[in-house]
Amino acid sequence: MGEKLVAEPLTYDKWDEKKAREVLEGQSDCLDVLKWAFHEYGQDIVYACSFGAEGIVLIDLIAKVNKQAEIVFLDTGLHFPETYELIDKVQERYPSLFIKKVKPAMTVQEQAKEHGEELWKHDPNLCCHLRKVAPLQEALKDAKAWISGLRREQSPSRSHVEYINKDEKFHKIKVCPLIHWTWEEIMTYLHVHQLPYNPLHDKGFPSIGCTPCTEAISENDGSRAGRWAGRPKTECGLHQD
Repeated sequence: MGEKLVAEPLTYDKWDEKKAREVLEGQSDCLDVLKWAFHEYGQDIVYACSFGAEGIVLIDLIAKVNKQAEIVFLDTGLHFPETYELIDKVQERYPSLFIKKVKPAMTVQEQAKEHGEELWKHDPNLCCHLRKVAPLQEALKDAKAWISGLRREQSPSRSHVEYINKDEKFHKIKVCPLIHWTWEEIMTYLHVHQLPYNPLHDKGFPSIGCTPCTEAISENDGSRAGRWAGRPKTECGLHQD
């Protein structure tokens, strides 16, 4: 693996698709991807975590590679109580990791005064921008790269994600170590390693976001069918160009 490390870090401004493809060519071990990422970017990479099942797996793996890694949680003020309780459990299990809760510029109440009550109902894209996209832009302003738990299996829009991606949304490098993992493998890892995870996953919530925009799904639904159910919207905007 060491001989494939590039002399000059890949950055958004110095993107080289061939180099990005070759640097992890043939790798299927997510730990190798993470080792490369932290070797490449050091303190200039952060993990943006929603604390879903994939997030807990990644946190456990990251802790094996960099015990002082920075974990960013976009605290919209609208998450399920179970999500906030899980964050406390994770911080207790991994005390050396730096979990930073990033809040939007406006509280939910201030947003309601500015844009109307329950913005997520009449303009969910704006709500996601104010409460997720803009806060992550601020959190990543000094970073060169960020880590995401995207998996190809999750949705058609994520089926072509690579380990190393040029992120046109935030003008960073986006590293996705879990692209080949299945949902079954994610849950098996959690159980085998006895990791804490959101109990909503056992109640029909494979993908967990904000309370107003997340519903339980049936076994035959896609993993993200419970997000913005009944709307054409499928992403919060963090992973779109």
